[in-house]
Amino acid sequence: MAYETINPFNNEKVKAFSDLTDSELEDVISQAQKEFTHWKTLSYAERGKILSKAASLLRKDIDKYAKILTLEMGKLIGDAIGEVELSADILDYYAENTEKFLAPRKIHPKEGGEAIIESQPIGILFGVQPWNFPYYQLARIAGPNLMAGNVLIVKHASNVPQSAKAFEALLLEAGAPKGLYSNVFATRPQIEKIIADPRIKGVALTGGEKGGAAVASEAGKALKKSTMELGGSDAFIVLEDANMDKAIKWAVWGRMNNTGQCCVAAKRFIVVEKVADEFIRRFKEELAKLEPGDPMDKSTTLGPVCSESAAVGLQQQIDRAVKNGAKVILGGHRIQRPGAFIEPTILTDIAKSNPVYYEEFFGPVAMIFRVPDDKAAVELANDSPFGLGGSIITENVEHGKALARQIETGMVFINQSTWTAPDLPFGGVKISGYGRELAELGVHEFVNKKLIRVHEGA
Repeated sequence: MAYETINPFNNEKVKAFSDLTDSELEDVISQAQKEFTHWKTLSYAERGKILSKAASLLRKDIDKYAKILTLEMGKLIGDAIGEVELSADILDYYAENTEKFLAPRKIHPKEGGEAIIESQPIGILFGVQPWNFPYYQLARIAGPNLMAGNVLIVKHASNVPQSAKAFEALLLEAGAPKGLYSNVFATRPQIEKIIADPRIKGVALTGGEKGGAAVASEAGKALKKSTMELGGSDAFIVLEDANMDKAIKWAVWGRMNNTGQCCVAAKRFIVVEKVADEFIRRFKEELAKLEPGDPMDKSTTLGPVCSESAAVGLQQQIDRAVKNGAKVILGGHRIQRPGAFIEPTILTDIAKSNPVYYEEFFGPVAMIFRVPDDKAAVELANDSPFGLGGSIITENVEHGKALARQIETGMVFINQSTWTAPDLPFGGVKISGYGRELAELGVHEFVNKKLIRVHEGA
């Protein structure tokens, strides 16, 4: 597996890294196991001191960390700065709140006596993480799980190796002991070996459904707890009473954030017929204004996608959509300049027989569907193998909440595009995965809920 930085702005190879050897892997797992016996004995305050320091270092050197993101996957520098800030917020959030979240909970047995549920760490966790938010993905598994007393071994995406190493170095600089958090440039056979190792107690993956199925299968064979945060094709529903300025603002942000490379993002725009013409006209006008350029330049409004192969794959997907009857009303092609650039694209007239109807576009491509009413909007939203997030734009919030309850996803946002925050649980259903990250729910995934029972009269 080639771990290398290739700048998607110009497709130039910047730096390559060697794969992990089997002996190095054994050293990593052994050191992690050794550190777990120590780390689990520390107080929440002692653990939190390291995470808070890491958050402080991220904010102190925000430009340094942001530029690595932009170099490796083409993220607009403003978005990269935002990701660094969000990652720091997540680390601080768990440093401040984990002790409260995992406090022992008393229950009152019917037979009398005393019963307590305590949350205890389980050991070494193995994380497999994607390239689209290189620090955020790491922060949201590191924050809760390190604070809970577990230790981590992480295999990051092969196209963001410098981001992976930077996060590991960040924790070391913050005072983390060796073995607490280890980045590994593992091969595919080594991934299977890690999951099967009895010293590994849990597996957390964020990625596509194909990779998720493979890792979940290996974890299942080894009887390891796993969480899967996979793809999404979020519905963005615009109701008849929607404030159109608000709808357009969040539609553009929801589709173009991170150049459209976000699992939890507006991808299927479902618009009630009476307002569809206005929405499409204004949405098209706004996307047409985006200008490609150097993502390191703060004035650039359209960056490249993460790699040349991603751009090629996205173009092939658009072409397949058109071949099967979809209409392109904006974009639809590569931008004729160096780098992995593709035009902001809008597709309409997508029939259920079109293969892209059930697919996820991971880039600056929007699908628009017209529906006669709210009922049809919910039905179309649910007609998807994915179930990560969704949005409803309406002036009637109570009606929006009622519709949200009918949508088969892990998250629904009203009058905003789907997004994330440290104190909001994140995760989906159907082939979008299982388990939750962030908020209080995220810290309970990989702990032993131990019952301690004292019988009455003991």
